[in-house]
Amino acid sequence: MNRFMSPNQTPCRNSRREFLWETGAGFTGLAMLDLLSRDGFFDKLRAEDKEGLSGLLAPKKPHFEAKASRCVFFFMNGGPSQIDTFDPKPVLDKHHGEEYNGELEVGSNGRAIGYLMKSPFKFQKRGESGLEISDLYPHLSTHADDLCLFRSCYTDTAAHASGCIQMNTGKVGIGSPSIGSWVNYGLGTISQDLPGYVVMTDPRGGPIGSASNWSSGYIPAAYQGTMFRSSGTPLLNMENPKGVTDRGQRKSLDLLGALNQQHRRTRKFESELEARIESYELAYRMQVAAKDVVDLSQESAKTHERYGLNDKITADFGRKCLITKRLLESGVRFIQLYSGGGHIEDTWDGHTDCITNHKLHAGETDKPMAALMQDMKDIGLWDETLFVWGGEFGRTPTSEGIGKPGRDHNWHAFTMWLAGGGVKGGQAIGASDDLGFGIADRPVHVSDFHATILHLMGLDHNLLSFYYQGLDQRLTGPDEAHVVEEALA
Repeated sequence: MNRFMSPNQTPCRNSRREFLWETGAGFTGLAMLDLLSRDGFFDKLRAEDKEGLSGLLAPKKPHFEAKASRCVFFFMNGGPSQIDTFDPKPVLDKHHGEEYNGELEVGSNGRAIGYLMKSPFKFQKRGESGLEISDLYPHLSTHADDLCLFRSCYTDTAAHASGCIQMNTGKVGIGSPSIGSWVNYGLGTISQDLPGYVVMTDPRGGPIGSASNWSSGYIPAAYQGTMFRSSGTPLLNMENPKGVTDRGQRKSLDLLGALNQQHRRTRKFESELEARIESYELAYRMQVAAKDVVDLSQESAKTHERYGLNDKITADFGRKCLITKRLLESGVRFIQLYSGGGHIEDTWDGHTDCITNHKLHAGETDKPMAALMQDMKDIGLWDETLFVWGGEFGRTPTSEGIGKPGRDHNWHAFTMWLAGGGVKGGQAIGASDDLGFGIADRPVHVSDFHATILHLMGLDHNLLSFYYQGLDQRLTGPDEAHVVEEALA
């Protein structure tokens, strides 16, 4: 062997595998194809296509019995401050105004670090459990005994875009399926007249990363999130064009369906084509169902008041929560509601004035969230519905700059919570350190949090996978993740 060649190279300087594959115009590769076929490699590669389109959308059995069959994710876009909401830090009161000299990396993008800053909001013990919650949430506090706080969450990024993407997809880069897509992929849809996964953003704008946060990524496109609007027509182009009758539309769809199915016969493994075919039929059914769901005139004046629809501050998020109630009743599997849109102060990103910022955004969401949770109890869907609250990360115990009441990003330790179906409420799991910078006990990574959500819905995060690029891809990724057992009722 030539002394300049690696042990795996042939005299033509290709690897052994490349040599075998290219010999005889690739003829020798047929042996590999045969061996892979015998092992079921290509069946696995196209596992998503075995059942056909109806199999993609039909309800499926969970991996094991679970209470929750639906999920509502309250996403506080911008990063809410844990030490001003659900994680009291009395030590900060003693050291308020002092410089921070710790070792943890604090702040983002070279922003100035000011002094340690106590919370301006008062914490009280709530409910029989005595769970401490700040006075930013007077209505939500009435559900204290239902909340399971995770006070030791952490993530891998300090940036909003990658933080939102990771909280939604488990990865810091775009292109992976969102948690709502994974849930519908694993369990199928309940309603055949509405999407299985609905997203409603803030009127001030969507999160950074936009639709990547509710994309289906590399799994079939049928599982991607569908954007709903909280007022007016829920979806654009829902009405037939002028002069088009229902009968005419039905005949057009039948012809289009026949042509698409003919086209599909030679393209059996294109999930996007399958999703497109189904989307036409779903859109047709939704013309009636979706408009009925968002017709809030069917709700009583008392219900409008409970959700805050008559108050300018709570009106938009209140409408979203009331629509969510109707979507849950109609069988929608996964719903995500965004609070905060656009950038900086239009979101929970309180760099300049965290006090004013959080008063605004908590004020917009507190009453509607509490009303929705209470309604789920009253109509008997509480045990079937899992509630998730949180943002992409938390905020620092320091002010940003000197004499400024803003807080910077903190991805080392922040709070999320769960409530509802299968959750053991009235408790706090884990702990941040005395000042709220890092984790002191029971670290919970984003992947652990995701594994717990899937478990509560009857899905094993290790078994819920999709074969892509030669790997069994999972929401929780290739590294080891663990269900937080203490959160389970």
